[in-house]
Amino acid sequence: MASYKGTYSNEQSLNFVIPIIVILFLGIIYVMTQRADSGFVSFILIGAAAITMFYWVRVLKKMTKDQAPIYSQVREQETKNWVYDLIKGEGEFVFVAEVPGPEDKIAVRLIDGILYIRGTAGFSKEVPIEGANDMQIFDFKYRNGVLTLRIK
Repeated sequence: MASYKGTYSNEQSLNFVIPIIVILFLGIIYVMTQRADSGFVSFILIGAAAITMFYWVRVLKKMTKDQAPIYSQVREQETKNWVYDLIKGEGEFVFVAEVPGPEDKIAVRLIDGILYIRGTAGFSKEVPIEGANDMQIFDFKYRNGVLTLRIK
């Protein structure tokens, strides 16, 4: 099952890079003040280095804010558009839906009239089925990403 919990994000790398940039610019400013013979020229160079440092810190922060993880946008869109069919027959229901993952990773349970479905990549759904409080899953079929359940 895919998990994004332990990954190294842009924000974490930014928290590492920005202090290095600040230390680098402070070192440049220190060297400029030690080598400068004229007070006015060193003041201009120090000001330019400080402005450049603030500019690049702002640019780096903006770059990481604007980058939203693509996988979360796609996953959110997939879960919003999830469609299933629930066919009511005489004393039984037939449930059909697309569920991601291989058959051995699909988990289905019917508890107190609520059908719990879990697939791979964090896919998890709860479907209330009216009138199925005392029923059980009678048949389970999964082919080519399509789950078919017969509930009696």
